Amino acid sequence: MTWGQHLPSTPAETGPGDISAATGLAQRLRAAIGTVIQGKDDVIETALAVYLAGGHLLVEDVPGVGKTTLAKALAKAVNCPMRRIQFTPDLMPSDITGVNIYDQRKGTFEFRRGAIFTSVVVADEINRASPKTQSAVLEAMEESQVTVDGVTYQLPATFFVIATQNPLEMEGTYPLPEAQRDRFMARISMGYPSPATEVAMLDRHAAASPLAHLEPVASERDVAAATAVARQLHASEALKRYVVDLVTATRADPALRLGASPRASLHLLRAARGHALVAGRGHVLPQDVQAMATPVLAHRVLLSGQARMERRAAADVIAGLLTRVAVAGTGAGG
Repeated sequence: MTWGQHLPSTPAETGPGDISAATGLAQRLRAAIGTVIQGKDDVIETALAVYLAGGHLLVEDVPGVGKTTLAKALAKAVNCPMRRIQFTPDLMPSDITGVNIYDQRKGTFEFRRGAIFTSVVVADEINRASPKTQSAVLEAMEESQVTVDGVTYQLPATFFVIATQNPLEMEGTYPLPEAQRDRFMARISMGYPSPATEVAMLDRHAAASPLAHLEPVASERDVAAATAVARQLHASEALKRYVVDLVTATRADPALRLGASPRASLHLLRAARGHALVAGRGHVLPQDVQAMATPVLAHRVLLSGQARMERRAAADVIAGLLTRVAVAGTGAGG
């Protein structure tokens, strides 16, 4: 696939064969990545749900827990190019998007593509760059395109950003504003492995990295087709109402001074569809919404002063909403 060539975003019809192929692809990807990232099935499922839903992922965690390895495993399993961008205070937007260079021999300007022109981007420590540089990535995420000097360049149909930020190192950083965090479909934390998993990791990495043995199980065209299927998975009107009720509840909860935006409703339903696909189903259930609610909503809300004083976490508030908000038509909480 050449740059700027987009595959169809939605097929004319989605039949049982399309759903079967898409769920099979999701299962193969989950198994392949699981050979590299062990003991983190929930992280893999969430990352794949976001990827197949056409979203982008924010990983907030300490260094060394496998954030970049997760991205590399996904890119290798899909057989697509990946670039890692180390964000620093002196990183310029043109380093990411590209720049026009004057060719004296030809007497014309030549566009040299930046690091953003790839399929999977690891934006490492995105909060260490200036807001202007952060915006260069976020524009590409929102529009799937880059505009330089009035010329627009399309990004691959499977363009996927995994951005990381270190919650412990805040000196010399520019934290992502709420409006920019809202562009990420979900936020997760890798977390430390269990002692047993870490012991097994010492043996597995003794000779060579498991990445060296990972074989591709899909192509970018396969992923684009699966994403198109995910967008059309059946979601009942009651389930859509449940999504809206959850998001609306964040705007009325006294523990939150800023609730989730309407974009959160769109992202939560899309993520739930991606989760259903990873689970091997052709329809969305309330448990898909519940599984993705915290990753999709927690980074979009702001705690009230009282909640911060009580040292409550946004994830705890969302978990509380899940117990109180009823699934439409049942009269009972999730």
